[in-house]
Amino acid sequence: MQRKKLPIGIQTFREIREEGYYYVDKTAIALQLIDEGKYYFLSRPRRFGKSLFIDTLAELFAGNEPLFRGLAAHDQWDWSRRHPVIRISFGGGVLTSLAALEQRSRELLQEQQERLGIVCRSQSLAGILAELIRHASTAAGERVVVLVDEYDKPILDNLGRPEIAREIRDELRNLYSVIKDSDAHIRFAMLTGVSKFSKVSLFSGLNNLNDITIDGRYSAICGYTDADVDQVFAAELPGLDRDEIRAWYNGYNWTGESVYNPFDLLLLFQKREFRPFWFETGTPTFLVDLLTQRQTFTPDLEQMVALESLLSSFDVDHIPTEALMFQAGYLTIDSVRRLPGLMQMRLRYPNQEVRSSLNGALLQAWSDDPARHGIHVPQLYDLLQANDFAGLQALFSAFFASVPHDWYRNNPIARYEGYYASVFYSHFAALGLDIRLEDTTNRGRIDMAVLFNGNAYLFEFKVVELVPEGHALEQLRARGYADKYRARGEPIHLIGVEFSRDSRSVVGFATQPLQSGCA
Repeated sequence: MQRKKLPIGIQTFREIREEGYYYVDKTAIALQLIDEGKYYFLSRPRRFGKSLFIDTLAELFAGNEPLFRGLAAHDQWDWSRRHPVIRISFGGGVLTSLAALEQRSRELLQEQQERLGIVCRSQSLAGILAELIRHASTAAGERVVVLVDEYDKPILDNLGRPEIAREIRDELRNLYSVIKDSDAHIRFAMLTGVSKFSKVSLFSGLNNLNDITIDGRYSAICGYTDADVDQVFAAELPGLDRDEIRAWYNGYNWTGESVYNPFDLLLLFQKREFRPFWFETGTPTFLVDLLTQRQTFTPDLEQMVALESLLSSFDVDHIPTEALMFQAGYLTIDSVRRLPGLMQMRLRYPNQEVRSSLNGALLQAWSDDPARHGIHVPQLYDLLQANDFAGLQALFSAFFASVPHDWYRNNPIARYEGYYASVFYSHFAALGLDIRLEDTTNRGRIDMAVLFNGNAYLFEFKVVELVPEGHALEQLRARGYADKYRARGEPIHLIGVEFSRDSRSVVGFATQPLQSGCA
């Protein structure tokens, strides 16, 4: 199979089709949307292909037939009808005030007027948009298509300044409400963004949207499936480990088929090395700060459970941790439990990239020296390979001892017991190791198994102010925690780690080797 150009960062459907880039055909999904309804909302993490899908819809409704030759939609679309398309995207730049939003909105609406040959006389933003929709429909003799991309970016850019974020939210709510009021002139409308704000805060004036974010039929509306990788990108796969590709980048799921982030795969195919390409494009400073302020026990991130309503309750004044991490792409749906009138979801990290990179970012935030984790994590890998348990104890003791007293006093996460277990867990998670969690609480106790290099390492963490010294290893033995790992036929190592919140250090590190199949 002949290799093609990789569409890295390209969001223009025409360019991809005319310039011979790889293209994963999403036009069948576009037709399904158009056939089934009229008003849609879609939330997906950044760099997931939302803008390209919006551009594909725009070209389809505009009737640009040559671009669709050979694609699923070509023989099923009436190319004789052309709909005027109004496109608004807040993806460019950062708007830091209500005045900046108003100016940018006027510029965007002016661009649409010039493109469609329409002059609007209204003064308000909502009035201009309403007039634009009405006149465009009249002039073309066809109803209008309204496509809004990155609808929420002006709000997200100001989450650290809630007053400004609220002002921007209210102005956008007023603007978007025009879409519902213009129903008679609209053929199709779709809004996309990273976050799903609660209906009462942003969509109270646009409550007729069909939210397809976690509709299993549209789980693969953006992103690449395993089949896409094997078929469309077959020429790029030689020399790369297919299972490693899957472990590193696959796993995003919205109750349907799992997908890869396109940005990751395209850069992997270009650079031929596994790196956290997506994670590196946007440092989640706000997220890391929020997790730190809320004293998040990091092992809990592996196994969060939330109702669908919680994942949809995001707003400026109310940001549930689960909703933020899910909508931003740091957690995804693992399984669904359907109850009468309710949908309960178990969340997980989507893949190795996110798990390793996010825990690395947290380690930087939790240390007085952000560079320290870059030294300790590789050392941890070497010590595990050598089964050097004395070295492990020294490594973590040195980590805690090196953090000044003032940092502990001023950093909220260091004031509770779970900080110590979180630091241990995040070191292993940052390495991308196979970690199995058994029973977690926010009081510093955690059962953790690490499977690595043909060994099973079973950890128990305790705080000595809460339990007697030596209790961690004793509990590992007493509970028979190793039993489920004996069948693996690998050496098993019991490791009891004890912290002191008074001395802020590791005060106990007891180990016991077991042979698989032995008592």
